[in-house]
Parts: sequence; C-alpha cells; structure tokens
Amino acid sequence: MTKIHPSAVVETGAKVHESVQIGPFCVVGKDVVLHENVRLINHVCVDGHTTIGKGTVVYPFASLGQPPQSLAYKGEPTQLVIGTNNIIREHVTMNPGTAKGGAMTRVGDNCMFMADSHVAHDCIVGSNCVFANNAMVGGHVVVEDFVWLGGGAAVHQFSRIGKHAFVGGMAGLEGDLIPYGSVMGNRAYLAGLNLVGLKRRSFTREQIHELRNAYRLLFAQEGTFQERLADVAELFANNQEVMDIVNFVRAGGNRPLCMPNRESRAEAT
Repeated sequence: MTKIHPSAVVETGAKVHESVQIGPFCVVGKDVVLHENVRLINHVCVDGHTTIGKGTVVYPFASLGQPPQSLAYKGEPTQLVIGTNNIIREHVTMNPGTAKGGAMTRVGDNCMFMADSHVAHDCIVGSNCVFANNAMVGGHVVVEDFVWLGGGAAVHQFSRIGKHAFVGGMAGLEGDLIPYGSVMGNRAYLAGLNLVGLKRRSFTREQIHELRNAYRLLFAQEGTFQERLADVAELFANNQEVMDIVNFVRAGGNRPLCMPNRESRAEAT
C-alpha cells in the first residue's frame, strides 16, 4: 500500500506504484510516474512528464520536472526520465527537454546528485555518476558512465564528457573531455588521466599503463593532432580503452576538445 503523508499533494492522473513512499508537503503532478520503492522524503516537487525509476530516493526541496530554463521552450510536453536507484539530495534541480533538443532529459542508474547540483534541459547523464555539491551541467550536455563532477564544477552547454572522466572542483569545462581524462581549473585544462578513478574501479596496471602510453602519444608536441590520433588508432587498435578515446574524439561534437595546458603537457612526455 502506498504511503502518502496527509499533507502531500498527489494530483489525479499521477501513476504511483503501491510501494512508493511520499513524505510531508511533497507535490506530485498529474503526468508523473513513480516506480517501485521510490521515496520522496519531504518537501519534494515532481512535476511535468517526469518518470522516476525504482529505488530512487529524493531528499527535501529537490525540484524535478519544472519547465526548462530555456527561452526556446514554449510549453510543449517534453520529458524528464530518471533511472533506478539514484540518490537525489537537497535542492537538486533537473529540467525536462525542449522540442529543439530532442524533447527529453535522461538520467541513468545508480547516480548520486549531491545538494544543489543541476541537470539542465536535454542532457543525457549515464549511470554510476556523481555530481558533488553545486555541480551543474548546461543544456544538451552528454555525460557518460562513471563520471565524477567535483564540487562547484560547471559544464558548458553542448559539451561531452567521456566515461570514467573526472572534472575537478570549481572547474569550468568549456569543451569535450576525453574518456578516462581529468580536468582542473577555472577554464578547465586537461590535467592527465583520471588515475584515482581507474584504480578505484579495478582497472589493471596493464590497462592503466597502456592508457598512459596512448595519452602521451596523443598529446605529444610532435606533428599535428590528427596525425597523432591516427597513430594512436593504428598502434592501439586492439585496446578497447584507448579506442574509447579515439572513437570519442572522432565522433566530434559542438564544442572543442579540452586540451592540456603548458604545465600539464609534461604528462604527455
């Protein structure tokens, strides 16, 4: 039986599984879908065409599914789809998509969004990601699996972040971050590989060694970047992790690739 506090407001039309728990002073809109074992602790607002997957827990004053913060949005019915077993802490905001951006914002499974973090319209966030306090991603950003955003990090619209990457606290990322990469700085620069994250996720010494060799070659100073990319693709054609980086770069996007600065380029030598 669904546990709904008497002070909560659940509009007619909302689809709420019988195992859901809705705490005091929550508001759930008529087009919302809450799957098994979702918990809204208290003072949570879920509106719009928002779906929350099973086992996700939402903490006080989070706002999910309110209209996108985009001047292009004209009230069309767009979606916010949140996966399973996520932790969404206090004051987190997530907006649905816009018609021009694909009409959907999607969040994967097993993510943690710490207090005051933000997922803007038309973003795609993978699984097993962590957004630390006040981390925010602008519209149309793609965040792949196992990405960590440090506290106060800000990601420019249309940027892409490859899997297992790390964005340092207070970093301002204006472009695309390669898989397994690490960036730091107010105007973020590529600071090397995310070695801490790779070790925590049980990548072998051999895998890390090969990634480092490929990184050094890709960001060396000799030749053009495209020549070095072709060399890496040829030399490491049978290495899945390195080819993740190659394919990410070749796929391209709307933003420039984040590169090392002069000081961090020592990592590539």
